[in-house]
Amino acid sequence: MNIYFACSITGGREYERIYQDLTAALLADGHTIPTARLADSNVVLTEEAVSPREVYERDVIWMRAADALIAEVSVPSHGVGYEIGFALNAGKPVLCLYQDGRKISKMIGGNPHPNLLVEAYKDVGEAIKLAKNFLEGIQS
Repeated sequence: MNIYFACSITGGREYERIYQDLTAALLADGHTIPTARLADSNVVLTEEAVSPREVYERDVIWMRAADALIAEVSVPSHGVGYEIGFALNAGKPVLCLYQDGRKISKMIGGNPHPNLLVEAYKDVGEAIKLAKNFLEGIQS
């Protein structure tokens, strides 16, 4: 399955290890994730070399080609919020994961869209399990 993974880049990187473990687990299952490098520790530096227009055009192409979007939303991010809205508008299934106890945007948490699933996790193992269950659910 082709998955667009969304996570905070400029808004804060305190969940970087979760991003890395989650994308690694999904890649190991054979999924394609064109945005997996967003989990890399050096992503802030590599993305600085790309213009905002190039990022927009590249990411829109990737979102349109994706079968689903998985977003880690524990850290607020304008870009991730935009990507979630874009994917829902394009008819994509979307999973938003956040660490239990974190406050997330009410626009995400309160959204009744039928293609949106919002789930809290206690640890990375649970986040991976939730992501795998989500993907299994949309594959069947």
